[in-house]
Amino acid sequence: MLSYVLRRIALMIPTLFGIMLITFAIVQFAPGGPVERVLAQLQGQGDGALSRVTGGAGDLGGGGANRAGGETNAKYRGAQGLSPQFIAKLEQQFGFDKPAPERFAKMLWDYARFDFGRSYFRDVTVLQLIRERLPVSVSLGLWMTLLSYAISIPLGIRKAVKDGSRFDLWTSFVVIIGYAIPGFLFGLMLIILFSGGSFFQIFPLRGLTSEGWESFSLAQKIADYAWHMVLPLTALVIGAFATSTLLTKNSFLDEIRKQYVMTARMKGLSERRVLYGHVFRNAMLIVVAGFPGAFISAFFTGSLLIETIFSLDGLGLLSFQSIVGRDYPVVFATLYIFSLMGLAVNLLSDMIYVWIDPRIDFSARAT
Repeated sequence: MLSYVLRRIALMIPTLFGIMLITFAIVQFAPGGPVERVLAQLQGQGDGALSRVTGGAGDLGGGGANRAGGETNAKYRGAQGLSPQFIAKLEQQFGFDKPAPERFAKMLWDYARFDFGRSYFRDVTVLQLIRERLPVSVSLGLWMTLLSYAISIPLGIRKAVKDGSRFDLWTSFVVIIGYAIPGFLFGLMLIILFSGGSFFQIFPLRGLTSEGWESFSLAQKIADYAWHMVLPLTALVIGAFATSTLLTKNSFLDEIRKQYVMTARMKGLSERRVLYGHVFRNAMLIVVAGFPGAFISAFFTGSLLIETIFSLDGLGLLSFQSIVGRDYPVVFATLYIFSLMGLAVNLLSDMIYVWIDPRIDFSARAT
C-alpha cells in the first residue's frame, strides 16, 4: 500500500503540470486580458477598482499616459490615444513584459512554494482572498454533503428492502423529479415563497450571518447561522441526494441477492441483523468511500449559482468573478488549489476503500 501511495503522489506532479500548462496556454489565446480591461476602462469612464492599477503605471494627465497626437498601440484594442510608454508600464506591472515560457516557469516555481502573489484588481493577496471566502464554501459543501448522505443512505436502504413496492416507485419518482429541477431554479422559488418575494418573509435573503453577529451569544450565533443556511442548503440538497440514493439502493440489492445473505437467513438471524450486521458493510463500501469526492464536488463546483442567488461570497463565486474580470493570479491559484485537493481526495478515497475492506489491495496494481 505504501508503494502505491508514493506512486500516486509522484503522479500528481505531472498531472498538476499538465493542468496548469493547458490552462495557461488557453489563457494566452483568450481575447481580452487584464491590460485590455484596464485600457477599456480608461477609454470609458474608468472605475474605482482600477485606481490601484493605474496608480502604479503613471498619471493619465502626465507623461506616462498623455495623449500622443493620435498615436495608437495596435497590439491592444482600446489603446487608441494612449502612449506606448503607458502601455509598456501596464505590461510590466502585470508581468506581461516577459515571454510566456518565462512567466509560466515563474508561476510554477512560486506555486510550488505556495506563493500565489496578489490580485490584479484587489489590493490583497490571493491567499487572503481565498481565506476570506473559505468559510462560506466550507459551510455549504460540508452541510450539503452531510445532509444529502443523511437522507440518501436510509432512503436507499429502505428502497432496496421494499424493491418494487409502491413506496419504491413513488420515492423514485420524487427523487428523479428533485434531481431534474436545477438547484438555482429551486433557490429562486424558495426566495419568492419564503424570503420576501410575493408570499412570506421568513428567512433572510443574503449572507450567512446578521448584522451585529459578533455581539450575539453562542446560542444566538448558532441559531442565526442555521436561520441563514436553511434556504441555500435546501436548494442545494434537493437534487444532491438522488445519485447517492440510487447508488445505495443498487448496492444493497446486489448484496442482498448473494449467497452469504441466504445462508445468514437460514441460520435464523433476524432480518435487521442480516441487513445491518452483514449486508451494510459490504454494500456501503462504494458509498462511504465516495464521501470525500462528494464533498469536494459540492465544495468547489456545486454552489456557484446558489452563492450568486443568495449573495454568498464563496470560492465558487470568487473563481467565476476572477475569470470574468481576468484576474489571472486568482484564477490560476484557485485552479491549482482545487486540482491539488482533488488529486489528494482521490487518493484518500482509495485509502478509505482499503480501510473499509482490507481485502482490497491497490499495491498489486501496476499504476
